[in-house]
Amino acid sequence: MLRKILLVILCSSCLTINAQEKDSLSIKNGIENPSLLSTHHFGIFSSRINTNFKYRPSKKPTLSFNYTSGNNFHPFVEAYFPKDPQVRETLSNAEWFTRQFNFIDQETTPADYMNIVIDAVIKEFRVNTSIPINNQHELAITMRSYLITKGKYPFSLFTSDEGIEWIHSNIAGGEDPFGRRYYGLNQVNFTYQDRNGNTLNLNNNAFFIGGFEVSHYYYPKLTINKTKNIYLNFGTHLAWNTSRFNASIDGGISANAIKKLPLKNNYELNFAFGANLLRKNLINFKEVIDLGTNPYLGTLEGEVEITKYTIKGNFNAFGINYQAQSRYNKKEEADYFKLLGKWREINAGWQNGVFTLYEPQVTWNFIYTYGTPKFLLSIFAKQDFLVNNAPDFQTGINLKIPIKK
Repeated sequence: MLRKILLVILCSSCLTINAQEKDSLSIKNGIENPSLLSTHHFGIFSSRINTNFKYRPSKKPTLSFNYTSGNNFHPFVEAYFPKDPQVRETLSNAEWFTRQFNFIDQETTPADYMNIVIDAVIKEFRVNTSIPINNQHELAITMRSYLITKGKYPFSLFTSDEGIEWIHSNIAGGEDPFGRRYYGLNQVNFTYQDRNGNTLNLNNNAFFIGGFEVSHYYYPKLTINKTKNIYLNFGTHLAWNTSRFNASIDGGISANAIKKLPLKNNYELNFAFGANLLRKNLINFKEVIDLGTNPYLGTLEGEVEITKYTIKGNFNAFGINYQAQSRYNKKEEADYFKLLGKWREINAGWQNGVFTLYEPQVTWNFIYTYGTPKFLLSIFAKQDFLVNNAPDFQTGINLKIPIKK
């Protein structure tokens, strides 16, 4: 008799758990990050690819809302790219800041020309829906939009010029050497002329729809899922960029691996690594702004996340994420370009508007996630430790909820 009672209780418990799993987001599905893409002033006009560190498709459709704010700052700088191979070779033998180039006479020394100045807090609004097709396939549809702002309080509490310069002056780094105070705080100056003579100009409160993206993810069923708690997924990505500056189609692929390590006392560790490759501008619908001479953007990403489950089935998770994205311009051009800027007025960094287009973007992200059966709430901060100011500092928040059938 006692056996039967225990069996009934056990079966009832299993049914309750299954019912919760069916409708719950708190049954943790790997590392479900917010969108960690940077607010880079070139990147916002292309699609780029978010890394997917989930074990499997969601049990039911989900909807997420992602808000990000990033402070981008580059003083005005001009660049000349000589066309003559002999001139290029001569310049490549000198350090970039000592190169002598006769850029006035285009007949004797023909060269491409560009200039750029970026000073704004860029805000991204991203809406994403994930739709499970079956237990191995999932579809994600995203719309992204952007707002260019001065970054005044209270809407840019951590990413405003004033906030960042206060940290520089009082906590770390000392007084800003890159010219923010010289040019004035909380300004918008967003102008770029590419080497084809096309101009991109955005003013304060400029708003635009960046584009729409469709991603398909395949989660193979492998023996290592059960024996090693290792999960893989592969993605294909297609994007339609809708801004007037880059009306085009992008395409890409991604691959990700996640290792789950259960610990004592309701703790869990997840280790993840991902890589993706995006081909920008597969199709251009009209003449577009030159947003980098490198047609491919590749990203490597790794993350460690520790999770603590509560008695009620909720969880708290903290993750440290490392991102490295390839450069926007081809590296060899940095061997011979000539840069001009206000190097006498600014102690350092006047060249960054062009110089950093030839360097990888390397950032660290610090993410906190709270999960319940009804929603996932994530916040994150992104820090650029290479100080390329694109962005200098970025924060974001994401809310994910299940879609009721």
